[in-house]
Amino acid sequence: MESIFGLLETALSWFVDEVGYYVWDFGIPVGEEQIPLVALALLGVGVYLTLRLGFIQLRRLGHGFAVTSGKYDDPDEPGDVAHFQALTTALSATVGIGNIAGVALALHFGGPGALFWMWMTAFLGMATKFTEVTLAQRYRDVVEDHDPEAWEGSVSGGPMYYIEKGLGPQWKWMAVFFATMLGLTAFLTGNGIQANTVADTMATEFGIPAWITGLVTATVVALVILGGIQRIGKVTGILAPVMAAIYVFGALVIIALNYQQILPTFGLIFAEAFNPSAGVAGTGAGAFLMTLVWGVRRGLFSNEAGQGSAPIAHSAAKTDEPVSEGVVALLEPFIDTILICTMTGLVIIMSGAYGARVPTPITISGSDLTYVTVDETGAGHQADELPAAVRYTEGLPDDDPSAAPVVAWNAVAIERLFIDAEMTQPFTGEVVPAMGVARTSGGTQLQVLYGEAVRAGAPLTMLGFQRGLPGDWGRFIVIMSVLLFAISTAIAWSYYGDRCANYLFGRRAIIPYKMVFVAMHFVGAILPLTVIWDLGDVFLGIVILPNLLAMVILSPKVVEMTRSYFEREPWHSNVEARQRYLQEKRERKGKK
Repeated sequence: MESIFGLLETALSWFVDEVGYYVWDFGIPVGEEQIPLVALALLGVGVYLTLRLGFIQLRRLGHGFAVTSGKYDDPDEPGDVAHFQALTTALSATVGIGNIAGVALALHFGGPGALFWMWMTAFLGMATKFTEVTLAQRYRDVVEDHDPEAWEGSVSGGPMYYIEKGLGPQWKWMAVFFATMLGLTAFLTGNGIQANTVADTMATEFGIPAWITGLVTATVVALVILGGIQRIGKVTGILAPVMAAIYVFGALVIIALNYQQILPTFGLIFAEAFNPSAGVAGTGAGAFLMTLVWGVRRGLFSNEAGQGSAPIAHSAAKTDEPVSEGVVALLEPFIDTILICTMTGLVIIMSGAYGARVPTPITISGSDLTYVTVDETGAGHQADELPAAVRYTEGLPDDDPSAAPVVAWNAVAIERLFIDAEMTQPFTGEVVPAMGVARTSGGTQLQVLYGEAVRAGAPLTMLGFQRGLPGDWGRFIVIMSVLLFAISTAIAWSYYGDRCANYLFGRRAIIPYKMVFVAMHFVGAILPLTVIWDLGDVFLGIVILPNLLAMVILSPKVVEMTRSYFEREPWHSNVEARQRYLQEKRERKGKK
């Protein structure tokens, strides 16, 4: 079994290295750096749509909240779920591991300035999200005379439908390509990464084997997603607000307790956005583009604007006015990134967790362990190939770290290694990367060493909450949030994937897709963290390109629908319909 997963990891790593270069590294040269084409396309389309729609994310934000409140809901309009449930289903996919681990990774590798570029991605993404959801509503497939209780739902929508219907049959190939790629992305970005982060957290905090955690969470996901969109909408309608409220409350308490640092922290973020200093992992050392790319990548992963996934959930909303769901959708990047991701970033920086070295078990064969050389600024540079052995005396490397690789954790060199958890006995011997062991001068083999190391991902956010809140409250809030966020995200993404399967192969493919989705959840839990994240990033970058192209071509149609909607103000008539529905509901209840 181990050899099979070893081969799978090797194959996936090769794919990430080869294809990932063209997705996130290849781009337009600027000096010694390159602006990745995916990042440039994402930001460029966001700017274009923002200007074309007259900064709709500012002008119509209030209307989006009004529609979401439900006061304009007409239950007789076509669709499967209410506006609020469509939003919470989409938010369940967006508010998740990206808000906990993604922000921490952006800060770790890109520095505090990466948070600014996450904001920019979100602000522009509000216009992008409005556009793609409006188009998805306009060109969705609605089954007439459908059983409202049927598990498969009555609506199918998303970029594959507006590419084919909006652009014409000659673009069918691109619609098929998008549906195929998003269906694969659902296995990773919305599923495997979630399972992996939960398994990693449970193993770190409680010593629970990854396969046990994966089996439990896969079972929970299966029980929900096999019930169809109605059950998904009901579960996420409760789970998303509750989990977000707990997480946000904890973050707000920490920010309030450190209120003196609010302005200096924002000042640091703005300063580092355009003139980054050496980041914790060294990759931000004077590299403006690295800071920008990490912010854009993690911003895109978090709010999914332009990716084409959220429009699938919003397509199921009960409405006959596409723009009414578009204004609901533009709330997503605002809530997800500008509010929740900002709170995570502030907690990490204000609590002192950012860049802090803490006692850490260094698993020699662990996925977070690397080998780096250290330059004069203290920045680490990953070795091109594994060293045969790294020798230590009294916990310090024998060779100069600027000339020979040393042991690093989360891409940051460890200053001194110990053989005991109390860190009283310095390590003397050698670390052998090929064997995944450390060998003392006396010949004893060790699987784990100890040292002061920096954290990244969910453990970094957890450290921020632990330092910011008394007792174990911070730790348990993050653990609970990781668990709930990950499960709810996987639940929502299963719906995205099964709509892609439905588009490609019809209703008969939905159940098989769900079964594979559950299996991939388990696989994601046991594969190494870096492989899953990198693979998810590659598919994420690929899938957005056809969607961005379709939005640009169809943008005149969106402008026309938007102008018509706000001139007609059709939501006023829905108020009366809503009141009649509520009155009839009260009367039926009274008769019982």
